[in-house]
Amino acid sequence: MQRLLSIDMLRGLVIMIMLLDHVRETFYLHHQMSDPVDVSQVEPGLFFSRVLAHICAPVFVFLTGLSAFLYGQKYQSKYMAANFLLKRGIFLIILELTLVNFAWTFQFPPTTLYLQVIWAIGISMIALAGLLYLPRGLLFIVGMVIILGHNLLDSIHVQSSSSWYIPWAIIHEKNWIEIGGSLRIRTTYPVLPWIGVIAIGYTFGPWFTKTTVAAVRQYRLKLIGWSAIVFFIVLRFMNIYGDKPYSVGNNFLETSMSFFNITKYPPSLLFISLTLGVGLLLLRLFERHQDSKYLKYLAIFGSVPMFFYLLHLYVLKFLYLGAVALFGKNQGDYFGFAHWWSIWICTIILLVALYPLVLAFSRYKANNKDITWLKYF
Repeated sequence: MQRLLSIDMLRGLVIMIMLLDHVRETFYLHHQMSDPVDVSQVEPGLFFSRVLAHICAPVFVFLTGLSAFLYGQKYQSKYMAANFLLKRGIFLIILELTLVNFAWTFQFPPTTLYLQVIWAIGISMIALAGLLYLPRGLLFIVGMVIILGHNLLDSIHVQSSSSWYIPWAIIHEKNWIEIGGSLRIRTTYPVLPWIGVIAIGYTFGPWFTKTTVAAVRQYRLKLIGWSAIVFFIVLRFMNIYGDKPYSVGNNFLETSMSFFNITKYPPSLLFISLTLGVGLLLLRLFERHQDSKYLKYLAIFGSVPMFFYLLHLYVLKFLYLGAVALFGKNQGDYFGFAHWWSIWICTIILLVALYPLVLAFSRYKANNKDITWLKYF
């Protein structure tokens, strides 16, 4: 139970950071941030706020794999784990195509669909449902080959007229898919690297069982976490593989921004190395300090991730519509904050305001473990 608390703490932290990024996408949309971010134009505070949010998806996908192993361990059955992954993966895909997309666009019927992180997690869970039957060592190799090698595919581009265009857009290259003349689908999160991340998360599962001493687990997390960060730094300085090259700017700040300007769509080798390295160190930190009454607030948010995900999307949408109704579109075609630091203030206010609802649902879920549908939230 104690080890699961540290997992919920880390999940809760990335959820809070995710809220920060989605507040940015709601109330700072007039200041567009491309991928990669144009470091010559973006404000440093806004840039590093965006970079901070990079940790969210990799850590969440990694923890999904880890939690899948622990779920199977609970029932002593890979079949139970695979069955849960398959059903939940399908559930997440349907959720992305319906409630999640509607929260972003408020279009019904939709003319545009965005296949984002919930979609990627769903596809990755379905893939892991089959892959988890591999021996653990082989599964680890498969995951590492995907993570280390998928950037070799970056130069492959498929024309829209090809029968491989749609599969390739889903697997590796972010692109638009036209369905008839009335629906466009954006594959924002190509799934191949995320399958590698969820596979690696699953192989870490045995470290979090009772057979592994806490000190040994924490040592391994520290060793691999720092190794991943050092690997990122060395490979980034070499500037030869794993992402687009960084460039030396007019000053140290510009150079640093370019150095940490790593690609998320799809996540590059350097992106995964840095974010998972930091994530593993945070997981170790939370386990060592899991009795902190302050950190336990993180665990509350992390215990009901899907509930919070849906809740915050709709709260942000209604807040934005209310702001437009009250104040008008004060930033061209959008209503938006005048300063990037307002994003942080808004995020803190929302975390405080939403906490009672999150706490209530977390307690309801904990007190009704026999209700099957609650496992999906």
